[in-house]
Amino acid sequence: MVQKSSKFLRSISLTIYSMLATNNTAFRPRLLSTIISGTQLAKQVYKEVQRDVESWMSLGNRRPQLTVILVGDNPASHTYVRNKMKAAAAVGICSEIILKPKDISEEELLDLTAKLNHDSRVNGILVQLPLPDHIDERTVCNIVAPEKDVDGFHIINVGRLCLDQPSVIPATAAAVWEIIKRTGIQTFGKNVVVAGRSKNVGMPISMLLHTDGEHERPGGDATVTITHRYTPKEQLKIHTQLADIIIVAAGIPKLITADMVKEGAAVIDVGINHIHDPLTGKTKLVGDVDFQEVKKKAGFITPVPGGVGPMTVAMLLKNTLITAKKQALTL
Repeated sequence: MVQKSSKFLRSISLTIYSMLATNNTAFRPRLLSTIISGTQLAKQVYKEVQRDVESWMSLGNRRPQLTVILVGDNPASHTYVRNKMKAAAAVGICSEIILKPKDISEEELLDLTAKLNHDSRVNGILVQLPLPDHIDERTVCNIVAPEKDVDGFHIINVGRLCLDQPSVIPATAAAVWEIIKRTGIQTFGKNVVVAGRSKNVGMPISMLLHTDGEHERPGGDATVTITHRYTPKEQLKIHTQLADIIIVAAGIPKLITADMVKEGAAVIDVGINHIHDPLTGKTKLVGDVDFQEVKKKAGFITPVPGGVGPMTVAMLLKNTLITAKKQALTL
């Protein structure tokens, strides 16, 4: 009886193993998704920046200073700027806000920015976007001195980024790249889909991920496909189902659903959308990914809020320290 039982158990084991080895997903163990805390990663960056600021000052250098120009009364912009100022103080970076009314002329804003360019106390200049419709954002971004452009939006910094040369990298793109590296997500030879083509987010993220890792400014050596809000949903789905990494920055809630993601893929959600919550009757912040469903399939996923956002602020402060050091070398 013992021998027969042993043969029976061995037979059952072989049957189960065979099922697991086939394409029958019903017998595959479900992957546990890793929810990436941008808040925790940002704390790591803050500690590093704070340590570097203290080390920098111990050599007799001035404390770095970040100046933010805030135009108008957009509640979201005011919240973002407050968060930046609070974080700057925490790491030992001086900061100031210059508030201007929404009806400020473009000429006056350009003059103000030009004065800050020549102010030796100021190491980093940030003009909070978006600006009122009567002001051309590209003109304003290009008036900021490239060496003080902590947003990385000046045409020279954008050009150097596209040529794989060292430059100030836009904070959101830098945040995504830093999340990928610190989480250990592999990019070499991987398929990446970037949903979003903005020149401030989607484009620089794509540049960082596809660049040769041996270049002057190393990249991810990935194969990158760029899509956008007008890519037909079925075409988008074809691309995302093949992707090892999906980065979404299109500004469309639930653009990426579970059926569009392959098992184990990394999903980085850069979307910021304020929608009405029928359960609470209040406005809530969501990304571009159907988080609750996609997290059941993804290997890694960032939440909104608490994902890319905190890391963006951290990388902005890192940019401020970098620009301060570079300016000191040219004196």
